Amino acid sequence: MPELTHTADGYSATFRAMGSPCAVLIDSHDAALSCALGEEAEAEALRIEAKYSRYRADSVLSAINASGGTPLAVDDETANLIDYAAQCHALSDGLFDITSGVLRRVWRFDGSDRVPSAASVRAILPLVGWNKVAWRRPWLTLPEGMELDFGGLGKEYAVDTAVMKLAAMTDRPFLVNFGGDLRASGPRADGGRWRVAIESVETPEQSEALLELAEGALTTSGDARRFLLKDGVRYSHILDPRTGWPVKDPPRAVTVAAPTCLEAGLLSTLAMLQGRRAERFLRREGLQAWWVR
Repeated sequence: MPELTHTADGYSATFRAMGSPCAVLIDSHDAALSCALGEEAEAEALRIEAKYSRYRADSVLSAINASGGTPLAVDDETANLIDYAAQCHALSDGLFDITSGVLRRVWRFDGSDRVPSAASVRAILPLVGWNKVAWRRPWLTLPEGMELDFGGLGKEYAVDTAVMKLAAMTDRPFLVNFGGDLRASGPRADGGRWRVAIESVETPEQSEALLELAEGALTTSGDARRFLLKDGVRYSHILDPRTGWPVKDPPRAVTVAAPTCLEAGLLSTLAMLQGRRAERFLRREGLQAWWVR
């Protein structure tokens, strides 16, 4: 059950899910309503985690990854996510690829200097590439040894579905924040904006900036917590699925505003995947974005 805290601005309901601290801020002094909203958000986060976690043997994702080349029919929700991922792959010229998670077998971004050999990266590349997957809704055929990973979609999707569920329960303003991926249902009741702190890339426990959000979503992609450092070279955890190596010279962090968390998450990730061309990409797309070099 979420922990409910009463403040001058209303209530916050906090809990942990998907390996992250989560919170719902409710612009209301109604304790019963706030508790119900917090419980609904937690239930939705845990549902998505259970369904799409690669760490759970009973998850839908684990069943897909264990299919070993046998065609598998997936449910509508999973099919919608796969359709979205396939569209992202096409729009990004292959930079966004949900089969690239298998690269974690050789890359472990733990802040150490353990950079894998070129040979080990080359050996795993045959298991990467959405174009190798047969997808004709609802049937998915994943070649032996390949995996899908919704790590770049799951938390953002959970925020969006939680917002929809909570909006059906109340017309009071609220903000859902799952591990820094967040979305506001609308302006605060007095017309004011939600104040959102962006963590520092140098000291993650501190704030880099304070943004104001009236409505919509914010997500941040960066390497403050996940990187390798060897011989003075910092290796970002943002991997190019076409080469199996970290993109060159990406920003330390990119924050993007968009109507939904799924959109914001895709755009912030795509910006990081542009490497040194990230700022040019953000300006060309006319996005509301902030970045740190």
